Amino acid sequence: MREGPDISRTAALIGDPARAHMLVALADGGARTVSELAAEAGIGLPTASAHLAKLEAGGLVMPRKEGRHRYYALASEEAGLLIEQLLAFSAASRPAARTRPGPRDPELRRARVCYNHLAGERGVQMYDSLIRRGFLMETTNGMGLTDPGWAFAEGLGLTPADFARHRPPLCRACLDWSVRRSHLGGRLGRALLTALEGRGWVMRVPQTRILRFSRAGEAAFDRLFPCA
Repeated sequence: MREGPDISRTAALIGDPARAHMLVALADGGARTVSELAAEAGIGLPTASAHLAKLEAGGLVMPRKEGRHRYYALASEEAGLLIEQLLAFSAASRPAARTRPGPRDPELRRARVCYNHLAGERGVQMYDSLIRRGFLMETTNGMGLTDPGWAFAEGLGLTPADFARHRPPLCRACLDWSVRRSHLGGRLGRALLTALEGRGWVMRVPQTRILRFSRAGEAAFDRLFPCA
């Protein structure tokens, strides 16, 4: 048998239902305790610890220690992207007449966190608006901000210095689980969500991936990222 990239190990790790539930729970970029993840997966603490040890060895999660508590989070943005892409792919592989792609919860479909950037209908709206106005474009080095795009970002208080010496790509198109079109990932996607949160336009609903806009935040977002 020819040697090549070994995707079977990672696929096997994700393929276990309990571990899959844990990974989806961590896809918002936050951290959870072992007991919280055990509850997400519907299993006992010893079993959850064993699963998390395998996920850590496979490079999918990493532990964090805070005081007496031990937390787990996804190991990287790439891991978060992988989970979101698999959710989108698994929804796409089902017969369209039987199921609607993505989560059933309308709030999750509207706006949610995908590894610390905005996903769902609002995330796709933001991405489409940036593309349509020429603020984002494909380059030989991947997707990047144009000069007008940098001017737009600086209007939100973001500068090139904010993105220096960071490993993930500046901009990345991430296939959205529910809308099945791209939303904006990478460092810029993360920074834009932070900017929206800093203005009080949107808040995270604890222990969920839901992002909830205030009424004023909805209006401000539509002005900043118009649909047309």
